Amino acid sequence: MMNLQVNLGARSYEIVIERGCLGKVGEYLNLDRKVLVVTDTGVPAAYARTVAGACREAVICTVEQGEEHKTLQSLEKLLSAMLAAGFSRKDCVVAVGGGICGDLAGFAAASYMRGIDFYNIPTTVLSQVDSSIGGKTAVNLDGIKNVVGAFHQPRGVLIDTDVLRTLPRRHISAGLAEALKMAVTFDEDLFWIFEKEDLFEKEDLPDMDVMETVIERSLRIKGRVVEQDETEQGLRRVLNFGHTIGHGIESLCLDGSLYHGECVAIGMLPMCSPQIRARLLPVYEKLHLPSGCRMDPDRVCEAMMHDKKADSGEITIVETDRIGTFRMRRAGAADLRKKVETVVRRQAVHGGSV
Repeated sequence: MMNLQVNLGARSYEIVIERGCLGKVGEYLNLDRKVLVVTDTGVPAAYARTVAGACREAVICTVEQGEEHKTLQSLEKLLSAMLAAGFSRKDCVVAVGGGICGDLAGFAAASYMRGIDFYNIPTTVLSQVDSSIGGKTAVNLDGIKNVVGAFHQPRGVLIDTDVLRTLPRRHISAGLAEALKMAVTFDEDLFWIFEKEDLFEKEDLPDMDVMETVIERSLRIKGRVVEQDETEQGLRRVLNFGHTIGHGIESLCLDGSLYHGECVAIGMLPMCSPQIRARLLPVYEKLHLPSGCRMDPDRVCEAMMHDKKADSGEITIVETDRIGTFRMRRAGAADLRKKVETVVRRQAVHGGSV
């Protein structure tokens, strides 16, 4: 068992990392009230039932799996469920699922009666290493990712690494791209783990000891960044490394042909020096992450410039010349277009590698 703390004054909270902690959820979270348990169709239903069984009164709300369902319509479903069940400001929401589930549940908690308590129980690698903490909540609108949302910190986060054993290897690898993002920009020792360790015990099963180390180090990095810049006015923008181009690609892949982490992996490469790319590509090969994709670069660029980080025709991008370091600068459309063309090739289908 390991406890980490995100120190944000009155909004501080604890992260518990413990194998099997899902079965002890009532010991860690204040569930003696009405609880909306939010999950999706891709998560084993037993997880939500376990949480519901620890609540004084629970309403389980299951949304459809997939980025295309992270919408205002899904948000309305959650808010309507709370309203129909007579939820008050003293009640809470618990997310049991991946990043999409957490984003939806967190935004519902932020919106209902101007904000109620929210707990996060992430069940994917991506959400365990990254999105479960920090308080970013959002939905997509008109094909643009996360353009409607709010900052709403959880009251607590439970990370049970045992649930990762049910995930397909591709989901695990895609989630690890977010940890790799933090290693490249903040932590060379973490990057060495990716280079030297075999993250899978067998062909498809993760090495849990290595995974827990990666999760812990990633959360420590993100926690420190959030403590210094909760609402992304400066330093926290570094956590968008790989996401500028990655989000542009992902906006055209709402059918799921590329996962979020795979899009981020592609988006990191143009932001790295040749020396870093030379070290990254063997890690990508080991994790089966794509190094490029086939789609219309014009559409990728258009989606990028509609991204929430765009301002006056420019976007703040994060680049790095040496592992463990970063720099931020403003980049215009022509500059970004050149970077996109290094990893995106025109073709009528999505997915695959260049």
